[in-house]
Amino acid sequence: MSAKPRYRRVLLKISGEALMGKQQYGIDLETVERIASEVRDAIEIGAEVCLVIGGGNIFRGLSGAAEGMERASADYMGMLATVMNALAMQNALERLGVHTRVQSAIPMTTVCEPYIRRRAIRHMEKRRVVIFAAGTGNPFFTTDTAAALRAAEMGCDALLKGTQVDGVYTADPKKVPTATRFERLTYHEVLAKDLKVMDASAISLSRENRIPIIVFNIHEQGRFVDVLRGNGKCTVIEEPAAA
Repeated sequence: MSAKPRYRRVLLKISGEALMGKQQYGIDLETVERIASEVRDAIEIGAEVCLVIGGGNIFRGLSGAAEGMERASADYMGMLATVMNALAMQNALERLGVHTRVQSAIPMTTVCEPYIRRRAIRHMEKRRVVIFAAGTGNPFFTTDTAAALRAAEMGCDALLKGTQVDGVYTADPKKVPTATRFERLTYHEVLAKDLKVMDASAISLSRENRIPIIVFNIHEQGRFVDVLRGNGKCTVIEEPAAA
């Protein structure tokens, strides 16, 4: 592959649901392998990539809390689900020849490394993919917030959110056929319009660190690399350039 990426170091955030494929629950290995191939292609054009994967395909803390569980306990269970997804993605990437490390915010050294910022940066410098698991390690924070936090800590040029649709819309395009897509938004507009892109903490953290958020469809073949090159159908969230 040719053409260097516009964004050299990026964090890719995907939901746990993105790994389900057409299943109602769990991990679809074919889908995981396809997403892993997208990450491999990004590495091949010279990008440095780290990932945060949600856990909603296995367990969602908020849902557990709604059913009567204590919120903190439910969130910890959700964090463990993200570790399972991270290990599945690591396996798929390494089958493709991509050196990968999983770092967990909750220490579990039998299966992965603990999160150490300087070690993670060094892995990326050596062209290894780093998957950050277990969120921030704290309850009451989403994996969106974990993604924004890790993107800031890693000095990423952009935070790419791979979703089920090709950008941010005025409403859910699967439910509202007349919904329109935004090409560009500011962080303030996302918060003011209450657009369900990422939670407010993640948006605010990205704004403070001036990290663009790019929302695209992770299920479209080749779209990840297109977006890295500054092309492709997506929505870009960032502060407008100073006049």
